[in-house]
Amino acid sequence: MAGPRVLAANVMRAVPRIGARFHVATASATASLLRLGAQAGGRLSLTRAPSHCLRVASYSSSAGGAASSPPPPSASSNSSRPATIEVNGKTYTTDEWYNVPQTVLALTGRKLHLQKDHPVAITRQIIESKFPTATYKRYNEFDPVVSTIENFDSLGFPPDHVGRARSDTYYINETTLLRTHTSAHEAELFRASASDGYLISADVYRRDEVDRSHYPVFHQMEGARVWDRTKVPNGDVVAAIYADLAKLPTHDVKVEDPNPPHHPERNPLQSEHHTPEEAEAVAAHLKRSLELMVVEIFTRAKQAAARLDPNYVDEPLRVRWIEAYFPFTSPSWEMEVYYQGDWLEVLGCGVSKQELFINADQPQQLGWAFGIGLERIAMLLFQIPDIRLFWSKDERFLSQFTGVQDDLDKLKRFVPFSKYPACWKDVSFWLRSTSAAGGNTAVANVHDFHENDLMEVVRDVAGDVVEDVQLKDQFTHPKTGRKSMCYRINYRSLEKTLTNEEANDFHERVRQGLVEKLGVELR
Repeated sequence: MAGPRVLAANVMRAVPRIGARFHVATASATASLLRLGAQAGGRLSLTRAPSHCLRVASYSSSAGGAASSPPPPSASSNSSRPATIEVNGKTYTTDEWYNVPQTVLALTGRKLHLQKDHPVAITRQIIESKFPTATYKRYNEFDPVVSTIENFDSLGFPPDHVGRARSDTYYINETTLLRTHTSAHEAELFRASASDGYLISADVYRRDEVDRSHYPVFHQMEGARVWDRTKVPNGDVVAAIYADLAKLPTHDVKVEDPNPPHHPERNPLQSEHHTPEEAEAVAAHLKRSLELMVVEIFTRAKQAAARLDPNYVDEPLRVRWIEAYFPFTSPSWEMEVYYQGDWLEVLGCGVSKQELFINADQPQQLGWAFGIGLERIAMLLFQIPDIRLFWSKDERFLSQFTGVQDDLDKLKRFVPFSKYPACWKDVSFWLRSTSAAGGNTAVANVHDFHENDLMEVVRDVAGDVVEDVQLKDQFTHPKTGRKSMCYRINYRSLEKTLTNEEANDFHERVRQGLVEKLGVELR
């Protein structure tokens, strides 16, 4: 499951995807996603936003998602695709849907969340430490290649959902893709019901913009806790939940939670399935569990700050709960933490929609779920300023975290080892006059140019040498209706100073790639 606002299918693009079913994103992003998916009628997973996070993740309908066909490939399909590809030792056949660049395929085996002493793995370990293994089974090695049924249909994504588009998702073939959220494994775990809770952490993949907080591969963690009415003493699930709550540690952090446990309009109870007492018990256990997790994370963040700066001035940690809306949970909340003078969105969560359990043939169960983005938390924890650094193999980066997983008290903030100068260059072009995006209103396919396609060309040519890409200007010719666009590409290596000749070479290859793959006319 992913965390509320982006958690999961970044609905996929609603959020970076914080957690799987709930990936935390901003309220406005979530609202936009929900509007886009208003016809889904099922469970929603959010994902996307600062790469912390989540995107819209998943949505399941009570009727269960019927297998559906994703939108047809756009005009910019890759004509030079390989017949087959290999991912983690398995061979897959491609077709006209294939759109995975080699630079992304090369990352499928990295699994940063399992790499010893890597900041992402350390973050995972810290979060897992607050969820005992006797209750929460760990799933950290699911394969990244999943079916469209697992990634979309089982979660209730409608056939025309934006998350299914090739502009958002990496397809291997029409029915196989690189998962866009950890929620792709949710249905099988609910159906298996192998434990009273679970945690999933995994690498997820999405076509996205190029900047210091977004990357085509990032890591999510989602968690769930369930109770079975047929297995608790005397069938009293409320008493059982409060008994489990009493076993949890307490904390002394100030928590702001001014709203009622549920509200008929803003944050409704699932009255057809849960009594007010049941929902309130689930919410109480959920909030305490996540508060303990966040206290652990930010206590260690403060300790790391103090190790780096003897004059560091501590301030009391504060937590607040914000009402939220997600089709896959109700009531739902986002958690914010006051840290370093600002309120930060951390995760999304809620009381799981009962339809999820019904569709998984477990109608007697109820529970909660949350989702969180590991890079987002790691960037806060270690004060890492650029998401590209997580993928660096430079020992000046990696050596700063050696030994931390064996002794978390050694955790310290990242110390920048260099800041090389930027070298920005602009590229201007006309969109194809035969396209709707380029001004031809007679054609129906508006997907023949998508900004993510441009981002993929830049990444495929220059990789991590590009820090960010920004749209600087766009212009529509008043007579011809043709559209011109100008993007600024900021070339800045993490490992050395680029010469102007090197930057020019990258830029010229980007320009030619835009012509060859997107059919634009350079200006």
